[in-house]
Amino acid sequence: MSERTAVTVALVEDDNSTREGLRLLIHGSPGFSCIGAYESVEDALPALALAQPDVLLMDINLPGMSGREGVRIIKDRWPAIEVLMLSVYGEQESVFESICNGAAGYLLKKTPPARLLEAIQEAKEGGSPMSPEIARKVVVLFRRTPRPEQSDRQLTPRETQLLSLLAEGHGYGEAGDLLNVSENTVRNHIRSIYEKLHVHSKSEAVSKALRQGLIS
Repeated sequence: MSERTAVTVALVEDDNSTREGLRLLIHGSPGFSCIGAYESVEDALPALALAQPDVLLMDINLPGMSGREGVRIIKDRWPAIEVLMLSVYGEQESVFESICNGAAGYLLKKTPPARLLEAIQEAKEGGSPMSPEIARKVVVLFRRTPRPEQSDRQLTPRETQLLSLLAEGHGYGEAGDLLNVSENTVRNHIRSIYEKLHVHSKSEAVSKALRQGLIS
């Protein structure tokens, strides 16, 4: 971790003690830097306009604008920010809406500190970390979701392989290693996938591919 550039992180959490605890954990851990801590989406947006973190941790239940709505706005304005949702409970409706709105992952607040730091790093590298309880709910939700019409352009076998790896939580670099291609080649495939599926983020691509049965 010491050889890497520090992962910059911001927080949106309305509980003061939780917010301060997360800030101290992140800022006090080698390889991580907390560049902002806010109690609402409304407070965070002006600050994010000035400096964007690599990863944003956001509570799903916030005063004023909810985290579910906040992630959509943040991803629309700053697509490069990877948003990890935090929640005390894994409400299925909230999980589904957050992921569809662009969240990279979804963690329960009881996640151990070491695992939380790992999840932040995974998100920075293009992964989709989720607490095991959340991952199970996501699988159940997608199984119950009716499949829409198929995309008008079919994915290539390599693109399908890549999407499957991303759905398993691998980052772009890891996926490239497993497919024996460069990370630039992976990103080229990602752009092609976005065009074919009419999506704008990795989480949207995985979500749509699961719903359409392109991957399982």
